[in-house]
Amino acid sequence: MSTPVAAAEPAEAGSSQAVKAQLRLREMILAGELPGGARIAEVAVSELLGVSRTPVRSALMRLEQEGLLEALPNGGFAVRTFSERDVADAIELRGTLEGLAARLAAERGAPPVVLREARACLRRIDELLREPALDDAAFSRYVAFNEAFHRLLSEMSGSTLIAKQLERVVNLPFASPSGFVVVQANSPAARDMLLIAQDQHGQVLDAIENREGSRAEALMREHSRIAQRNLREALHGLQNHPLPGVQLIRRRA
Repeated sequence: MSTPVAAAEPAEAGSSQAVKAQLRLREMILAGELPGGARIAEVAVSELLGVSRTPVRSALMRLEQEGLLEALPNGGFAVRTFSERDVADAIELRGTLEGLAARLAAERGAPPVVLREARACLRRIDELLREPALDDAAFSRYVAFNEAFHRLLSEMSGSTLIAKQLERVVNLPFASPSGFVVVQANSPAARDMLLIAQDQHGQVLDAIENREGSRAEALMREHSRIAQRNLREALHGLQNHPLPGVQLIRRRA
């Protein structure tokens, strides 16, 4: 009985190292320490992070799946760059899928327990937005509750297929529900935009509970427009605090 446990321990340790390497590399890419187009090799990363090549190889492959890296024909990886249209399309795709999830939730009937959890998320966001401004800690809580609400919305659809596709989309760089929400925190109309987004959250839950499928879908499609606006503001100098990773996006001429 001891052999399987002993064998599992190195595997678990390797997995932990791979996750740590993945998180550190993602942080370096989004911070601009590894610029767009930079070539990344296993040996160099292994030496930089002080871990063996096996977890580094796993981390690089995961970041390729996320879309932050691309495999090179002759081996190794390079940091990807994205066109403004790529990112806009990813946000549009998320809005389309979330709209479909909301419509199916309304038509099929969302599980009451999931609706209650979603309402609880919105109450917590309401509490945060009662303050005239959000400090860093409050903003971090907002992001966590916002992402939880969107996950619950996906669950309401009752479709594992849609949930899986949404999971893939939100893992694309900049396409998550909070991918550009930091722009709202740094703009003069920050709180107003967050209030609009929150009102849309409440309306879509009302539509789902009232079995108004078309309305629920339209609301989530419209909801994604806020992210599109934030994308434009992040790229075209309408806010003073640069968004992490924005240097990877190629602006339209």
